[in-house]
Amino acid sequence: MPHKLYLQDVTLRDGMHPIQHQYSKQQIRDIAMALDKAGVDAIEVSHGDGLTGGSFNYGFGAHTDWDWLEGIAENLQHAKLTTLLIPGIGTIEDLKRARDLGVVSVRIATHSTEADISAQHIEAARNLGMDVSGFLMMAHMNDARGLAQQAKLMEDYGALCVYVTDSAGALLMDGVRDRIRAFKDVLKSETEIGIHCHHNLSFGVANTIVAMEEGANRLDASLAGMGAGAGNCPLEVLVAVLNKMGKKHNADLFPLMDLADDVIRPMQQRPVQVDRETLSLGYAGVYSSFLLHAERAAEKYGLDTRAILNELGKRKMVGGQEDMIIDVALDMARKGQK
Repeated sequence: MPHKLYLQDVTLRDGMHPIQHQYSKQQIRDIAMALDKAGVDAIEVSHGDGLTGGSFNYGFGAHTDWDWLEGIAENLQHAKLTTLLIPGIGTIEDLKRARDLGVVSVRIATHSTEADISAQHIEAARNLGMDVSGFLMMAHMNDARGLAQQAKLMEDYGALCVYVTDSAGALLMDGVRDRIRAFKDVLKSETEIGIHCHHNLSFGVANTIVAMEEGANRLDASLAGMGAGAGNCPLEVLVAVLNKMGKKHNADLFPLMDLADDVIRPMQQRPVQVDRETLSLGYAGVYSSFLLHAERAAEKYGLDTRAILNELGKRKMVGGQEDMIIDVALDMARKGQK
């Protein structure tokens, strides 16, 4: 029996990146309540880089994760309050603290070849009675078979769902299709499959639909695409497409459209859109949250952001190496590269 479609909103986690993690507590509360009323199944809240991601390397938030999470769960009528944790940034103690604040679901995120570092955190989440997913980031950097082997590890550790996470927005539709099929070949039928897409090559919605057609049921999206780089699969567009396809889900389209246009777009300090810089992320296969870091380095050292992003792609840099963007820019400046 196919799993029911499950729409997870990431406006309040991935959507932290374009505003440099500066949501106020009131904004978090108001948007979460509105998303809940509009019928999304899960609402993810944390710093853009997961629990306790606020740092010099990733950027300090306007508040702590605990401040953002406080008072949300008890006011949700439908949606699950969820969060994200990257081992090495967040700890098991952080996970316990989030659970105490009403978080019932968590994604444990690793690079696409490093599922083995998630074992303790997945086990701890299961022991806390949480719905836990594995989140394999930068999925384009591992082939379909290799990524499926990593997904199997996460399943063995206790993950109830595993995500193909296109953090760079670099996958084409065949790339998504092959990875979901590979997951289906190795995972148990009861293990759910998720898809998380970025829009850097304008495939956010298309890749999400392809994944769904191949068997993914947990679909990530955000209001107005609010997220790193050119943003995530835009939630209101995805819901409109699902409606036209006759797919059953719990979300209400018009309120989501209103939230996207009336609340989220006015917040965007840098428009979340496909432009020459965000397109370069997908083209070079670079982690979407590198965008603002690369733009600042380009301005400081008189370089073209696209050139920096292309160099980061050549060096196969991954999430967690944000501090090295300055080193790359300095190296390029010394060599007279523009």
